[in-house]
Amino acid sequence: MLKRVIRFYIEGFRSMTVGKTLWAIILLKLFIMFAVFRLFFFKPYLKEKFPDDKSRAKYVTEQLTRKPL
Repeated sequence: MLKRVIRFYIEGFRSMTVGKTLWAIILLKLFIMFAVFRLFFFKPYLKEKFPDDKSRAKYVTEQLTRKPL
């Protein structure tokens, strides 16, 4: 059963024409969002503010468990 499902998706992907281009665009957008934006726009805030792992873990725990105003 599992082999039939896997074969179904493999054959479907092989026969795609426009779909391959769309998947390439989707993967490119994901790469840009997660790799490029992270490099240029998101600073390593916790590493700059807290030098060791223990203080970072404490800060994150406090932020996640505090009560909202």
